[in-house]
Amino acid sequence: MRPRNLAEYVGQSHILAPGQLLRRAIEADRIQSLIFFGPPGTGKTSLAQIIALQTRNRFERLSGVESNVADMRRVLTSAANRLSNTGQPTLLFVDEIHRFNKSQQDVLLPDVESGVIRLVGATTHNPFFFVNSPLVSRSQIFELRPLTEEELLELFRRALADTERGLGHLRLEADPEALLHLSRMADGDARKGLNALEVAATTTDPSPDGVIRLTLGVAEQSIQKKAIVYEGDGDAHYDTASAFIKSMRGSDPDAALYWLAKMIHAGEDPRFITRRVVICAAEDVGLADPMALVLANAAHQVAEFVGWPEARIPIAEAVVYVATANKSNTAIRSIDAALEDVRSGRTLPVPVALRDGHYAGSKRLGHGVGYQYAHDHPGHFVPQDHLGAERRYYEPTEQGTEKKIKERLDRWRQLAREARAASKGEASGRG
Repeated sequence: MRPRNLAEYVGQSHILAPGQLLRRAIEADRIQSLIFFGPPGTGKTSLAQIIALQTRNRFERLSGVESNVADMRRVLTSAANRLSNTGQPTLLFVDEIHRFNKSQQDVLLPDVESGVIRLVGATTHNPFFFVNSPLVSRSQIFELRPLTEEELLELFRRALADTERGLGHLRLEADPEALLHLSRMADGDARKGLNALEVAATTTDPSPDGVIRLTLGVAEQSIQKKAIVYEGDGDAHYDTASAFIKSMRGSDPDAALYWLAKMIHAGEDPRFITRRVVICAAEDVGLADPMALVLANAAHQVAEFVGWPEARIPIAEAVVYVATANKSNTAIRSIDAALEDVRSGRTLPVPVALRDGHYAGSKRLGHGVGYQYAHDHPGHFVPQDHLGAERRYYEPTEQGTEKKIKERLDRWRQLAREARAASKGEASGRG
């Protein structure tokens, strides 16, 4: 059931709908080197074959898993001879191109650069991370997305009706709920869905009337538990973690719990998860609700102590708390502003009054002289210079607990301003 032309191709309308760049390039035979990346079963190989047929290119295929440099040089030499003798260009499809090491990828560069081949690479990994930069810079990158349930249903209906390449030669009746179950469990993977449909059709005994009936029960037995597309060092790993953090930051506990569940189901290290919760509690909740960091850290420690599956409970508790807490990012903004000053500005000396005055001879240097002990003053606060320059890094928000911090800090800063103004007045008077 592999599509033979663009009319039969299902999905990827964001790049193949009429008027879209890739479709226009294919129809005008203006294809250069391409890299397709996306999950399994989304049509990367099929699209490469369609491009080769529609643009009258010779189609050659290599595998990043099986092919070696000798295979590559053989194909490239043949492509150069073909172009020189007949003028026919070669479309070289490299499946799992990220499996080629740097040296192997470099072998392709001269012929891609000179136009001897039109390279179409396919990968389940983000090419910006797993393919050499020179190849990426010479290629157009297109991301293929998982097929929708409706697109998968369309493929199933075609397979059931096609007498030449599909299952149309069989007397089949498929219940709508059975096809819907297959489309859901295939998780956007056309190959997995069609394989399950074939298994269901070819292993189910006909009824007395000779009809093979594909029921929901048959469908459930024909497709395995949905496998989460999630690799420890792949895009899904980092994309899911990113969505998890952004959902907590965005105060959406339902989304955060879903991404948490996906990571748990995929076997993610609980420490990886809890570290993200702790970071989010400090960076995005901060002083608007200091208990968020306490609870996140507690969840981290408890998860280490109890392990899976019970660890999901304290982690979920911390995730919900962080997601629903008041938010403030003043902590990270404040420290980053101070760090920027330290990196780029003149280093400030420690004010003499704040220097260590506990060693012999410190008083002779004036260290610690004039320092005022805050607890000896009303409200446990006394205006004094702790920096030796006017800097403002921390600006509290009106969120949650931080609103009370802001009230205190505004009062203290006002007292400090008044003290500075009085000090300047006295100095002016003496002058």
